[in-house]
Amino acid sequence: MAFTMWRGVVGLVRPTRRPGAIEELIRMLPEGIGVLPFMVNFKAGVREEFSKAIPQYEQYTADLAEQKVDLILLSGTPPFCLLGVRGESELIKSWEKRHQIPIWTESQLHVEAMKAMKIRKFVGVSYSSLQIGIVSEYMKDTGLECVAFEPIEVPFEDVGQISTESVYAHTKKVWLQNPGADGIYIHGGGWQTARVVELLERDLQVPVVHAQVCNAWKIHKQLMVRETIPGFGRLLAELP
Repeated sequence: MAFTMWRGVVGLVRPTRRPGAIEELIRMLPEGIGVLPFMVNFKAGVREEFSKAIPQYEQYTADLAEQKVDLILLSGTPPFCLLGVRGESELIKSWEKRHQIPIWTESQLHVEAMKAMKIRKFVGVSYSSLQIGIVSEYMKDTGLECVAFEPIEVPFEDVGQISTESVYAHTKKVWLQNPGADGIYIHGGGWQTARVVELLERDLQVPVVHAQVCNAWKIHKQLMVRETIPGFGRLLAELP
């Protein structure tokens, strides 16, 4: 039996069982959209975990397809970035063909959102130098140019404790130290800092793409809902 909501249901696969990220996403969505989450259980945030995770994502994707959700979002960029752009695309297309449901990885969404915001050269921030290395290699094949990509290095289990103020200060510093970019990329959905986007866009007068906001943006676009929640920046407000 499949349950429905009057504006649609999103199937979501999260990389960890860390609280906060799903709650933040739901706050960015209007009434009438359902979110059905499954959670992989990354504990250490190391390459070995990432490289072995695809079968778990595949199983959860199949479980969500059985529920007849309207789209499936696969959060957690490293497992899919490790496949490369072509390998990731071929895998997702095969799952879409099998299940007849639109499916996106977060890495695909991040690239799509930056291009929608007309960002070609970006300054990036994240919370892990390991993930920055993996994502940077992936981005080389997307047509986007990375000017700088700097981490707020914290233990994997403490990512959810990084404050909006810390992200703002770090991002602003990296942006000012690395001229030549035309946008900012805040990678990683583990921190609950989406409201930093509007602060940075207002103060620096530059488009900002935040991992969590990308999910809300794609949900609005796919479900054809234009009732956006204020306070999360241009990507969600304008739905380019």
